[in-house]
Amino acid sequence: MTQTSLIPQSIISSDETSKQTIVSPYVDHIVSRIRKMELPGTEYLESYMRHKWRMNHRPSTLKGSFVATRDFLTFYHDLGKSQLKDIASDELEAFVESMQDRGLKVTTVRTRLKHLWAFLRFLIEQNVVDASILKHKIKIRVPDFLPRAIAPSDIRKLLGVIEETRDRALVLVLLRTGMRIGELLRVKMRDLDIRERKVHIYEGEKNCLGRVVYLSDDVVMALRLWLKQRDKTREYLFYGRSTLCYSSAWNIFQRYLRAAELQNKGYTMHSLRHTFASELLNAGMRLECLQLLLGHRDIEMTRRYARLTDKSREEEYFRAMEIIERGDIHGDY
Repeated sequence: MTQTSLIPQSIISSDETSKQTIVSPYVDHIVSRIRKMELPGTEYLESYMRHKWRMNHRPSTLKGSFVATRDFLTFYHDLGKSQLKDIASDELEAFVESMQDRGLKVTTVRTRLKHLWAFLRFLIEQNVVDASILKHKIKIRVPDFLPRAIAPSDIRKLLGVIEETRDRALVLVLLRTGMRIGELLRVKMRDLDIRERKVHIYEGEKNCLGRVVYLSDDVVMALRLWLKQRDKTREYLFYGRSTLCYSSAWNIFQRYLRAAELQNKGYTMHSLRHTFASELLNAGMRLECLQLLLGHRDIEMTRRYARLTDKSREEEYFRAMEIIERGDIHGDY
């Protein structure tokens, strides 16, 4: 079987044909797994994964798409179905219920459902399923949690137990720039401008949105100490024995949480980003400015922090309560 034999010709343009033979190892790995599955529509799943790779989706997105579509096709096969053209809305609803019965988090169910909608749109474009299948999409209501910021007293405790120069610089950069840990671990020395006190993030971790973040005085001091010690031949700003991966950084952070006796408060490395946003809003930064620093495409994402730390709302509440407690409210309701 040739590499392109399972790809419908309708999605191969003349300028893409040559690219079929130059696929990423990650896509090759997924395709090899697809070809071993005895499920309905695997030829379309293979072509869909190659399509997403050509659209420059990240490996994490490819993995999420593969898992969601594989699980649905397995569920569909277990129902005794063999033709994708026969997919009906009630089968999609039953698939959602099966995920909920398995105890998956509501956020996971919603994410997998989004991946499934994208696959179905692809099938519609290939005239495999009818467009009416997406007319009444299932909507999963997800709780709108407040971001969990770290209390100022806990920040002081955390920083007070970090003695390693590299680790202190790493935590402070996350705390003072709002970078995601994945973004920081990809920062190379050429992306750092210590003289201008900024870091260039050429591609955001979640939405591929590039931005510039700035370095406060304490971060510059911590970075200068780290730069004196680090191996000048290394490409990345932070590294371990080889490159520093997420799990290694997570273990470092957890170790310091335990040392500061904060391990039971639910703090994560992402809490440093939440703390950054909350403190800047408390200090009076405009929401539009914070949006750019955080790399949010939608300002509604940034507005969540205003719910967490709106000083004007707090002041209005206590001003009104003072009037109420004095008994100065008159009239009937």
